[in-house]
Amino acid sequence: SFFFFRFGPVAQVFEMPTPLVDPQSITKKRTKRFIRFQSDQFLRVKSAWRKPRGIDNRVRRRFKGNRPMPSCGYGNDKKTRYLLPSGFYKFRINNVQELEVLLTHNRKYAAEIAHTVSARKRVEIIKRAKELDVKITNPTGRVRTVEKN
Repeated sequence: SFFFFRFGPVAQVFEMPTPLVDPQSITKKRTKRFIRFQSDQFLRVKSAWRKPRGIDNRVRRRFKGNRPMPSCGYGNDKKTRYLLPSGFYKFRINNVQELEVLLTHNRKYAAEIAHTVSARKRVEIIKRAKELDVKITNPTGRVRTVEKN
């Protein structure tokens, strides 16, 4: 069965280029976000991390059994920093011309279509990416598919 996008037919299955880095070798020290102190107790305190600065604050003083605070020790390995789990780096594109940059870097970078790009332009970008053998991280965004038998 073929898939037809909103503005015409596009290839059914993407053959993905293989990344230079083996995805199995990527290990991150911490993937969970650091939660702000007392954000679970009060709705007015958002969960985005803010450093506690009170003189008696137990999180700032690093007492046992309290939330961890961010520090440079949680940093990831330089070789795998900013790498996606697929083994590619993200590269945001807004049009077909920006996609041409990835022609020689298709095993290192994956294209991510910006959220402001319209559905019609997305179909053009996806079509060109297929020709250039460039991986797109969000190929189904804003492009509805209809299955035909």
